[in-house]
Amino acid sequence: MNLLDDARALQGDLVQLRRVLHREPEVGLDLPRTQERVLEALDGLPLEISTGTNTTSVSTVLRGGKRSVDAAQTVLLRADMDGLPVTEQTGLDFAAQNGAMHGCGHDLHTAALVGAAQLLSRHRDQLAGDVVLMFQPGEEGWDGAKVMVDEGVLDAAGRRADTAYGMHVFSCQKPQGRFFSKAGTLLAASYKLTVTVRGAGGHGSSPSTARDPITAMAEMITSLQTMITRTFDVFDPVVVTVANVQAGSRHNIIPDDARFEATVRCYSPATYEKVPAALRRVLEGVASAQRVEVDVTVAPEFPMTINDVDEVAFGAEVVSDLMGEDRYETVTHPMAGSEDFSYVLQEVPGAFIGLGACMPGADPAAAPMNHSPRAQFDDAVLADAATIYAGLAVRRLDKARLDNARLDSAAVAAGSDAR
Repeated sequence: MNLLDDARALQGDLVQLRRVLHREPEVGLDLPRTQERVLEALDGLPLEISTGTNTTSVSTVLRGGKRSVDAAQTVLLRADMDGLPVTEQTGLDFAAQNGAMHGCGHDLHTAALVGAAQLLSRHRDQLAGDVVLMFQPGEEGWDGAKVMVDEGVLDAAGRRADTAYGMHVFSCQKPQGRFFSKAGTLLAASYKLTVTVRGAGGHGSSPSTARDPITAMAEMITSLQTMITRTFDVFDPVVVTVANVQAGSRHNIIPDDARFEATVRCYSPATYEKVPAALRRVLEGVASAQRVEVDVTVAPEFPMTINDVDEVAFGAEVVSDLMGEDRYETVTHPMAGSEDFSYVLQEVPGAFIGLGACMPGADPAAAPMNHSPRAQFDDAVLADAATIYAGLAVRRLDKARLDNARLDSAAVAAGSDAR
């Protein structure tokens, strides 16, 4: 089969679907219009389709024509579908107007996986196993992957998926069309840190008569950065970014309370375990020194996204074979972003692969990053993304079939020798 040529023939339809999705992004676990669009795009394909109970997910199963009933393997392919609560500022003629935005490229993921569904359905008679397509809401902080795992997506084909693959586009950092990944930890684990400082308000002219929560909060924020470099190995880093600060009502009033929120990222299980206690130690120490009280919540968000060594090597091979060796790059370091596809990779071996979708003529190093209201993604990559999604499934199932055949041959030979 020539997946790339077939995918290129679908490119126009995939672009149209992506732009329809882009115009009407939905946020969170409830994406009724997005689900409707996906179901419309899959209509007529030989798929077993189910939808979520606690979320507007779509799960499909494609039964391969060359599958062995006793030994068929299952490959899962995942795309996330939700947008962000960001007002778009791209100026595109298909820009969203509803106060939300597909600022992380999930519209491309969804369209590409629809394309893969069409490719795999077209070549169903050559599939040596089953393929589960996981269209997931709620990736952006809503644990949508975990919801789908809990609802049974990994067992949608009637048996546990043997391997799983996901993909993510990037509006910057990598050139357009470059696939990339690495073995082991690819993306960070994350915590959400919420801190409330409780003091005693007063007049701004007389701070000695109050217990100022703002100065205490400011010292906490800077002390967190110092703590990171004095507590954790520089080669096993931790990132703390305070991105939300709330305090006060007027310039001359010391408030009773102040509050801030931060995201915390790390890359190893050992460090992940140490982070909450280290954060609390610093924050409570500053609070004691400043005569204020502090409430600290360290809430786990996503675990690390850890690629299976063999599966990421297999993914690199598929990209190189289908696209050319110059289209794949093994990156050296993990990225600080987090992903709830990590919940899938905790259950089955697999790989998460990045894809550069920087706009033509843009400098990848300077282009607006994912989540920016100005982030733009080149939908020219859709045919290639659909090809790789489909190619991973086709070749992984073929590999399993050949491996099983070799094992059967070896067992027969061993039996003959024994006789």
